[in-house]
Amino acid sequence: MLDRLAGQLERYMDLLSMRQKLVASNIANADTPGYHTQDIDFQAEFQNAMGLSARPTEVAGLQVKNDGNNVSLDREARLLAENALRFQVASSLMKHQIQAVRSAIKEGQGA
Repeated sequence: MLDRLAGQLERYMDLLSMRQKLVASNIANADTPGYHTQDIDFQAEFQNAMGLSARPTEVAGLQVKNDGNNVSLDREARLLAENALRFQVASSLMKHQIQAVRSAIKEGQGA
């Protein structure tokens, strides 16, 4: 059970890392004519995380500027903050899992 949870947390953190890179790329291309915002379908990718090959998809419904670019810096800044928070929570969960294993090992050695 612990291995399964740790594996899921690891895959979740990998997806968060991929998303962070995409958001950074969107921000870097905010002034690139014709650039279209990319993201991953986070829930679908997490459910299919066994292969962990998240595919960036174009984000629909964003306002397109005259130069064809649709990057919203407000949206991307929000995603950066949200992603960082999710990563922090996942890291904390992983840390607690590792501490629980260490504690169990220490207790087992003392018996």
